[in-house]
Amino acid sequence: MSAPRRRVQVAVVGAGPAGLVLANVLHRAGISVEVRERLGRAELEQQARAGLIEHRVVEYLREQGLADRLLAEGGRHEWCEFTVSGERIHIPYGELSGGAGHWVYPQQLLVRDLIASYEKAGGAVRFDRPVLDVDTSGPVALVRCEDGVLEAEHVVGCDGPRSTVARAFPAELDGALERRYPYDWLTVLAEVDRPVEGIRYALHEAGFAGMMPRTSRLARFYLQVPADADLAEWPEPRIREQLALRLGLQPESGDPELGALTEVGMLRLRGRVRHHVQAGPLLLAGDAAHVLTPSGAKGLNLAVADVADLAHSLLRYHLEGDTETLAGYQARRHGAAWTTQEFSDRLLDLMHLPPGGAEESAFGLRLRRERLARLAAPGPEGEAFARAYGGAGRLRTGPAPAPAP
Repeated sequence: MSAPRRRVQVAVVGAGPAGLVLANVLHRAGISVEVRERLGRAELEQQARAGLIEHRVVEYLREQGLADRLLAEGGRHEWCEFTVSGERIHIPYGELSGGAGHWVYPQQLLVRDLIASYEKAGGAVRFDRPVLDVDTSGPVALVRCEDGVLEAEHVVGCDGPRSTVARAFPAELDGALERRYPYDWLTVLAEVDRPVEGIRYALHEAGFAGMMPRTSRLARFYLQVPADADLAEWPEPRIREQLALRLGLQPESGDPELGALTEVGMLRLRGRVRHHVQAGPLLLAGDAAHVLTPSGAKGLNLAVADVADLAHSLLRYHLEGDTETLAGYQARRHGAAWTTQEFSDRLLDLMHLPPGGAEESAFGLRLRRERLARLAAPGPEGEAFARAYGGAGRLRTGPAPAPAP
């Protein structure tokens, strides 16, 4: 017996923030959508990853009716600080950008909200349903799964760097430009005795460290380590000692005190942009199209920017017959991806000292202190940094066409 088949206009592979935002917007406009996710619901809804959502992304989610809980329970942040040789440099990026601050809202909570919104509107995410392959040799794309085949006019890969949808691209459209950085970040999710009030980046001769707010009792920490460092070389006492040293944590002066380390891992720092994110009916968004380092917290935000563009383009295609807008998706997203990669790379360069002895480290720290002083002050340089960091402006959308009667 042949596998059962169903027909949809858009198949979305991957139920992370990008795939779920896209599915919500398309479904509410009357487009038939099916979402496939390889993970189970419980595992997906517990994944703690990003936590800083840009101004323009929050505004887009608000406009789409997808930000109610985020706005009610998330925390607004409009400043960050850098410590250099014990000096704290305060950057009020919300003020410098004219109001482009972040909302602190853990990714797993956003995913739960997006699933709930989709289901309330009548949609259904098919969890534990990995896509085996995608075939575009016929008149419609075939998305093959263990429980059947989806026929789709468009297939959108929001399924990460090892995207099944990307593997279906023709060989001549495969490939990417990639950079492997000469250091990695050890990442820690830790309990804290009080909320982290703002983002702190520490520039230190022992290496970079970062502290990011998440919830009232959890915070995300980063430590620069040598490239390909073994996690086994970083026992808990060493992690705690280096965080306190590099960040200059002083609980008696208001800094949080670390409790249990609930998650410890390694981030292998890479930047990557695929040459092609569009091949006939196949489209890529988020990590399937580009990989960013955590520097500047741009990964989730660029992913949502991708699908905001793509949702608008697909609505114009399916509801108005406009092929031109969708045809320009790749060029527009390439431009956005490289702009974001450049910002992330520039911030990494600012936060990490080049290799050298004590004298070179001291010189490098002093240079970076001068650069940070300019970023903290009113003027073109500070304003440009603040707008890019906080995500000023609006995502590319435009008025969505009304559903066909």
